[in-house]
Amino acid sequence: MLTQLGYQFIVEPSSFEERERGLSAHDTALFFARGKAEEVFSRFPLSAVLGADTVVTLGGEIFGKPKDQEDAKRMLRLLSGKEHAVLTGVCLIAPNYREEAIVATHVVFHELSEEVIAAYVASGLPLDKAGAYGIQDGRPLVKEIYGSYTNVVGLPTEKVGTMLATALRGTR
Repeated sequence: MLTQLGYQFIVEPSSFEERERGLSAHDTALFFARGKAEEVFSRFPLSAVLGADTVVTLGGEIFGKPKDQEDAKRMLRLLSGKEHAVLTGVCLIAPNYREEAIVATHVVFHELSEEVIAAYVASGLPLDKAGAYGIQDGRPLVKEIYGSYTNVVGLPTEKVGTMLATALRGTR
């Protein structure tokens, strides 16, 4: 997604521990994005570092990545036929620059049969995704979306593009 924005980059995994801390979904996404960015920036202080984290929330419950197949099925059953929010926290840190933001998108699921849920979970695709689904997976899960599609994929490119352009003005 960053390549499509015209940026060259390297992926540097963060050792920041994503551990439940009892925060709201909004604060969790931002806290994790900030933690990832700060940890990597501490090792590369002359670079621009982008950290991001996406959570799905419904009725006050935060849906991170499922623990296993049963947890993925549980999440998909709860999301079935309902509208939920996808929140992505982004934190961009560069020398003499820091910006943080949350982007929210609302997603409505179709009613999902047990067969659809079981087949999707058996594919393995939902096991590494917040809310146990990927809108980009080509499955018949999503009925409607209100907001940024790329946010639901995991990186709100509209917002990130603006942040990067501001941070890197004159250095690209």
